[in-house]
Amino acid sequence: MGLGGISIWQLLIVLAIVVLIFGTKRLKGMGTDLGGALKGFKDAVATDDDAEKEQNLEADNTADASNNTVNKEKAEATTSSDNSDKSA
Repeated sequence: MGLGGISIWQLLIVLAIVVLIFGTKRLKGMGTDLGGALKGFKDAVATDDDAEKEQNLEADNTADASNNTVNKEKAEATTSSDNSDKSA
């Protein structure tokens, strides 16, 4: 028994019929086209992942910059209020 009740002999017969119908040149071309399509898909997915990571990194950097600005403003406000308390 092979895959799902299909024996190896049945698979070989189907393969032989496919080769007879399409020919080896066309099958080779179809295989090359399929491989190129899969490679293109893989590259596109990798590019999307890289772009997403880049956007997340930019968002993190923007958030860090705004947090630093808020922290500096709080520190300046605290320092100025401490100075006004001392002068009073």
